[in-house]
Amino acid sequence: MFAVIKTGGKQYKVSNGQILRLEKLASFPGKKVQFNEVLLVGGDKMVVGTPFVKDAGVQAEVIDQIRGPKTISFVKRRRKSSSQRKKGHRQSLTVVKITNILTEGAQKSGIAEAIGAGGSIEDFGNFTASKSPAKAEAPKKSPAKAEAPKKSPAKAETPKKSPAKADGAKSKSSKKS
Repeated sequence: MFAVIKTGGKQYKVSNGQILRLEKLASFPGKKVQFNEVLLVGGDKMVVGTPFVKDAGVQAEVIDQIRGPKTISFVKRRRKSSSQRKKGHRQSLTVVKITNILTEGAQKSGIAEAIGAGGSIEDFGNFTASKSPAKAEAPKKSPAKAEAPKKSPAKAETPKKSPAKADGAKSKSSKKS
């Protein structure tokens, strides 16, 4: 039996026991996730979704969170500027092992849905078996000082110049020209 699932903006043909490298998922190693966006289920009886197969799912176990190979982007502008730019990028990936393909009853399975991470590498990267998935909360600090009341403006408004002086200044500048 096989299925076609959609995750991370891509489609994958999967079967039981297969190991995949997917776009990063918000999950920890050892946890089970379920892909509910199943486009097609094949086997004895082919079921095609419109767009998804109703109540179907693919269950998988997260093996590891890794970083892919480094891709280098090099841009060189030749003519008059002679400038160049080099950038590197390593994509965050999740390694999963497909454990089960469900044609029905996926909504009642009780396994968390696979959701893309969407965060930075610090959120879910570099796991070890000893780390627990729950983050410890930092102790709340009690405010040592009460907030000071806002100060009133120290400067008073400056008086405006009288219109007679302004007219005199204009007349002097007009005489020079």
